[in-house]
This record gives sequence, structure tokens and C-alpha cells, in this order.
Amino acid sequence: MLAVLAVIAAAAFTFDVADAASLANVESRLFTTKDFVLESGVVLPELTLAYETYGTLAPDGRNAVLVTHGFTSSHHAAGRYRPGGAPKGLHDEDLGQWDDLVGPGKPIDTERLFVVSSNMLGSSYGSTGPASLNPRTGKPYGPDFPRFTVRDIVKAQKAMLDALGVKHLVAVAGPSYGGFQAFQWAVTFPEFMDGIVPVVTAPSLGGGPAGTRAMIDQLKTDPNWNDGWYYDKGGVVPTLTRIRVEAVKRYGIEAALAAKFPDPAARDAEIERLAGSWAQVFDANSMVALRRALETYDTVPELAKIHAKVLYVLSRTDQLFPPRIAPGVMAALESAGVAARYVEIDSDKGHLASGLDAAKWAEELRAFMNRLPGS
Repeated sequence: MLAVLAVIAAAAFTFDVADAASLANVESRLFTTKDFVLESGVVLPELTLAYETYGTLAPDGRNAVLVTHGFTSSHHAAGRYRPGGAPKGLHDEDLGQWDDLVGPGKPIDTERLFVVSSNMLGSSYGSTGPASLNPRTGKPYGPDFPRFTVRDIVKAQKAMLDALGVKHLVAVAGPSYGGFQAFQWAVTFPEFMDGIVPVVTAPSLGGGPAGTRAMIDQLKTDPNWNDGWYYDKGGVVPTLTRIRVEAVKRYGIEAALAAKFPDPAARDAEIERLAGSWAQVFDANSMVALRRALETYDTVPELAKIHAKVLYVLSRTDQLFPPRIAPGVMAALESAGVAARYVEIDSDKGHLASGLDAAKWAEELRAFMNRLPGS
């Protein structure tokens, strides 16, 4: 339905915001299950998902909210880690990407709600993915990692929530690729949640395999690429850094850093530094695998399955999901009989607006959450 830019992501960069109500001593945990069957029929001998929780699960297991994350970001949604508790690739002092939205007294209120922020299958922040060891070879799966879909990502999260004792979700909320997950949740498990909040995203993605091929073509320019078998060759950090710089500039990072780095040269140096730090952690094969999962992502034919209320949120300056797509999305939801409301964030921070300009839509989110039965 919607043809948008091929590379989808929410930046994994941290911008400190002073907030006395932030959660403290957050811990990243791991859920593991055996013999997870993918939609293709391939069985993963072991599946691990990294996740964080905030708040307390009610005895009936029905006060939970699932927060999902962007393409190349992590599951660190709120608060700061306990000392020494940050997982690989993150830091104790890192502030969660939706810290202004998730926490005590905030729109997703952890005084009443149990919030689970889940990493994705295939990601690089503790979950099973291409960099994980293949039990058959003892080496990273690399490009041989089994193909998976957005539906598989959601089903893995459902298995994790089941293990945590979650019986029903008040809502699923997340930006960018996290928004894809929110839409997929709503059509895959339509009875399991009261609302979804898909942000800077869309219910479908055009382009098919072309976006994956374009990504691989970029990575192939690195002399260490070796058809994705670069793990013992020093990696592809320079190429990943270049790709990251180009991507986050599209997302709006220059506007996000302008106040702190008014000099363009200093700002570019900071973007390069942040991109290089990210490239040391994120696996290029994860980028490919997660992009490939989007080749079949299209919830539009299934929108009539949605029982949840929808708060659909875009950013005025987002280049990836510009506001001009909103009328088509809202018309499709209305045609499917879905109760939906549209909110546009009046922000200059583009694709990053949901976290960096959270105050500009926080009350809309609070009002939506307060109208849901389980909240």
C-alpha cells in the first residue's frame, strides 16, 4: 500500500534529559525458549530475547504494556541501568529512548502498568540473531541465519510474555520498526490487547526485496564483506559507520544536535563519533536479516481483524514516513472498521521526534492510554 524509503530505523543514540521521575536500576534480562518454529517451518534450536520491565504485573496479568523498538535501536526504553548492569553495546548512564513517556506518572504510567520493553528476534542487543553461534557449527550463523518475518518477531514476543505471566496487554506501542510490530500484533493476536500506538511508521511497506538488495550492495563495498562472512576478518565497521551517518541524517539527528553543537563541523564530528560507536556493536547481518523480514510485511489486507483502538502518530518533518501518508492509512483503518485517531508531532526532529520531542505528544498518549479498559 505505502511505498516508503527502504531503510527503516530509529536511532540508537542517547540524549540526556534531566528528569527526577526517571526509573533507576533498570536491568536487561533474557528470555530463552527451545525449538522455536519460524513461519517458514525452520526450527531455531534455541531462541533468546532480551527485554526490560518497569512496574509490577497485576495478579491477574492484565495490566501490561509492550513497548517495541526501531530497526537498529535497542530495548532500553526508560530509566537508567543499575551500576554495572548495562548489556553489551549500552552504558549504565544511557537514558531510555522513551524516558519522557514511560515511568511513574508519565503517559505510560509504571505506577499502574507493567511495561515490558522487548528486543527483537534478529537484533544485536542480546537476542538470537545472525551473530549468535550456530549450534551445528559452533560459529556465528552469519548470512545463514534462518529467514524470519515480522510475524515471527511478534510470536517470539508472545512466547516471552506468556512466560512472564502476562495474560492480556493494555497496549503495544513503539516507533518505526516498533510500529510495524504494533500493527502486526494487532492482526496476529487481535484479542490480546486493548490498544496499539504505532509511531512514525505504517501498516505496510512497499519495495519487496529491492530494499534488501540495496542494503547488501552498500555493505559489499567493504573489503571485508566476504558475502557476509566477515566475523574473522575484522568486521565492516567503516562501511557500517558511513551507512549510519547517512541514515541518521535522514532521521533528523542534525536538528536534534543543533543546540548542543551549533557549529556544523563539530556537529558532523559528533554524528561520526556516535555512528562509529554504534557500528562497533551492531551486526551488519542483523541489518540485512531485519530488512529482509520486511519484504513480506503488509498488514493492510488484515486490518479488519483489529479489535484494538489505534493511536497513529507521525512527525511533521519525518522523511521516512511523512504526514502525507496519514490520510491513506486512516482511510484504510476506517474502511476496516477500526477505531483510530491520528496525531501529528509538530517537531523539527524528523523520525526521532517521538522520543526527543516527547512533550509535544505526551498528553495525547496519556489521554489515549487512560481511555483503554485495562489502564
